[in-house]
Amino acid sequence: SDIVPGLKKEIAARKIFPVLCASSSLGIGAVRVLDACVALLPSPEGGVMDGTGKDGKPARVFTNEKDHAVAQVFKTMSDPFAGRISYLRIRSGHFQSDGSYWNASRGVPERFSGLFLLQGKEHVSVPEAHAGDIVAVAKLKETATGDTLSTKDHAVVLTKLNVPEASIAYAIEPKAKGDEDKISTALHKLIEEDPSLHFTRDEETKEFHLAGASQLHVEIAVARLKKRYGVEVILHPPKVPYRETITRKAEAHGRHKKQTGGHGQFADCKIKVEPLPRGSDFEFVDDIYGGSIPRNFIPAVEKGIQEVCRKGFLAGFPMVDFRVILFDGQYHDVDSSELAFKLAGALAYKEAMEKAKPTLLEPIMNVEVVAPNEYMGDLMGDLSSRRGKVEGMDSRDEDTMIRAQVPMSEMLTYGAQLRSITQGRGSFHLEFSHYSEVPHAIQDKIIAQSKGDKGAAEAG
Repeated sequence: SDIVPGLKKEIAARKIFPVLCASSSLGIGAVRVLDACVALLPSPEGGVMDGTGKDGKPARVFTNEKDHAVAQVFKTMSDPFAGRISYLRIRSGHFQSDGSYWNASRGVPERFSGLFLLQGKEHVSVPEAHAGDIVAVAKLKETATGDTLSTKDHAVVLTKLNVPEASIAYAIEPKAKGDEDKISTALHKLIEEDPSLHFTRDEETKEFHLAGASQLHVEIAVARLKKRYGVEVILHPPKVPYRETITRKAEAHGRHKKQTGGHGQFADCKIKVEPLPRGSDFEFVDDIYGGSIPRNFIPAVEKGIQEVCRKGFLAGFPMVDFRVILFDGQYHDVDSSELAFKLAGALAYKEAMEKAKPTLLEPIMNVEVVAPNEYMGDLMGDLSSRRGKVEGMDSRDEDTMIRAQVPMSEMLTYGAQLRSITQGRGSFHLEFSHYSEVPHAIQDKIIAQSKGDKGAAEAG
């Protein structure tokens, strides 16, 4: 009893972090954990939350039962019987089980149809709840995780919950054909519960991606898909969004001529291509003088080139960071058309690519790895084996953070290797940095694989 007040004070100041052992599956230690929470953790009373008031100015909400009603949704779940359930932490005031309130985050009204205290799996109905309580409300139509509920007259939006950034993504596809819609519906329900999950479609690779804070995070989401919604999926590393570019200047000539009786098709254009700095994408320059190509046909040349450059030249990846200069051409008063000049532009592009020495570019990622100091040697060696360039290290007590740049293709399976090296004590974060040229030995493998995949797709 003499120690408890001191522990309580130091825990509230975040100087001491209690560790208790328990097993929920065996029913060991659960009561001790609950007793420790009551005895040692700070009371909600006196807590302060920052937010934004109705007038847009900063506001502070104090945990006080006598203040205006303010609560924040910290979790959302989909129950097969009760539907959507929102879990609220009441920050101030009190809420009635049949009350009408204001979602200040979205500017919409919500009406409660019951309040429930959480006791294990049981939800106990109560007529009202007060500041400091954690309660559940079913079937809120417009409310999501992180939203603030209050009264309309005293609306306040509390600071959003801190959601971990996604650091790893997997391509996801159904085991059974035709289940794409089921996956999408089920995943959107999971994301309502866990906003740190992200589900997107890559327009370039046509893959669906599921991203989370770690490999384990994504695997747990997949297990929930199967258990809760009966949807089985396959996870695999996402395709790397390579790019193509040119490394030298070139000139090319494209002529489209077709005579089939009556009106024919004719268009002739000459272009120059030249490389641009990384990140410049594509530029088209009209350098026609003297009317060798009429003004109304010049956009067709550009369109023809843009359409084919999306398919690349070496391996089917988009061609970027180059300039096209249209400087000469010919036309026919009767046979020339936009379609003919579009086709001529595409022919000129293909000839130019054969001369301009195209190459592959790969995405380079900024990588931050945090792990105990004892694993630094193995981690540095592993990053070097992945063609990584270590840019610095920062010590953090018993941990060290490594900052490096590594090709995305080398990081697709890094999570499992990091767990193996650090015995699960390491973490990492990725974000895109820039594109860089792929070494020639690796380029050949990528090109061969891309052509093989394309052939298999066409055969299928």
